[in-house]
Amino acid sequence: MGISGDMFLGAMIDLGVKETEIIREIRKLPIDPKEIDVKVARASRHSISAVTFKVRIQESTHHRTFKDIKKMITGSKLGKEVKATSIAIFKAIAVGEGKVHNISPEKVHFHEVGAIDSIIDIVGAAVAFHIIAPRRVVSTPVPLGTGWSNTMHGRLPVPTPATLEILRGVPVAASSAPFELTTPTGAAILKTITDDYSAMPAMTIESVGYGAGKKDFKGAANVLRLVTGFSALPPKDGDASGADSPKGSPKIENLWMLETNVDDMTAEVAGYLMERLFDAGALDAYYTPVQMKKSRPGLLISVLSTEELRAGLTEILFTESTTIGLRATPVERAALERKSIKVSSGYGRVSVKVSTLNGKMVSIEPEYEECRAIAKSKGVALKEVMAGASAAARRSLNKR
Repeated sequence: MGISGDMFLGAMIDLGVKETEIIREIRKLPIDPKEIDVKVARASRHSISAVTFKVRIQESTHHRTFKDIKKMITGSKLGKEVKATSIAIFKAIAVGEGKVHNISPEKVHFHEVGAIDSIIDIVGAAVAFHIIAPRRVVSTPVPLGTGWSNTMHGRLPVPTPATLEILRGVPVAASSAPFELTTPTGAAILKTITDDYSAMPAMTIESVGYGAGKKDFKGAANVLRLVTGFSALPPKDGDASGADSPKGSPKIENLWMLETNVDDMTAEVAGYLMERLFDAGALDAYYTPVQMKKSRPGLLISVLSTEELRAGLTEILFTESTTIGLRATPVERAALERKSIKVSSGYGRVSVKVSTLNGKMVSIEPEYEECRAIAKSKGVALKEVMAGASAAARRSLNKR
């Protein structure tokens, strides 16, 4: 029956997120804690038990720009991910409102959404989302409702212009309910966190939560339902977590391979490009000699990336290389379980990476830079330092 900020938070709490955790994080905002009064309760909607999340606060101004709100969030002690998600939700609203009023998103003046209670709803939603930390979010098409809504701009038809702009590209569902079922805040939350829109996917259900809307309709239960579970479906593109694997087996990671061919790039530029790619977080990057059209020698540039870093690495490839196009291919990588231990090599203490498969050690790799520094300072061969570190690591592990 649609979505609003308070319905989302109520459903999250019903799923199992502790309201105390949400409130603790909300208090990291630059707001007087005495002014925040959050009330969580249970309500019934058509005999379905659901959770309500209500914020009671008194403030003199309800008008803030997107810039003001970003400053409030970025200047807080909230976690990095929560800040990013909160700002992304507000940005979705700012872009929608800006389109409606023909102004820059930065200059959009929030009214209802600019009020502290709405800020708390959005930041609280981001907090709850990262506590659950779902690997993938799927939503059914979004019902909007009909009728009219009273706003700071007067009576507007449902769905309101801002809600429609926010939901551009999102499938919506017909609904005859004479109320606003999806608010701009709810629409922005949904659009920010959702990966796909479809019927419920195949899954093993873990928990179900219901968040109650303010109104109690006669025709249907005015609730938002959230369901968590484990799915056999592939993770979203670039998700580094992969599907659940038996303990000790290789971790399956879903990544992106970015590739392009060039035949007009100098060696100096190629070297600098590789530095930029690794500095930006590329998991791997390398060149392969290839023969291109007209028998020209060229380079195949290959970059392994997570979904989160894909856009940034793509930008570096376009700005730092001579390419004018690239290919992005989803790839699956199996990675062994790894840990780092410190051992005494006989020449000094060295960090050693130990890789295991099904609980058995399969690889020992001393840290090169540490071994190199010891070899130079002690005047011994690098291979001796590395061999000593490997042997020490095996002895240490065999004693455990």
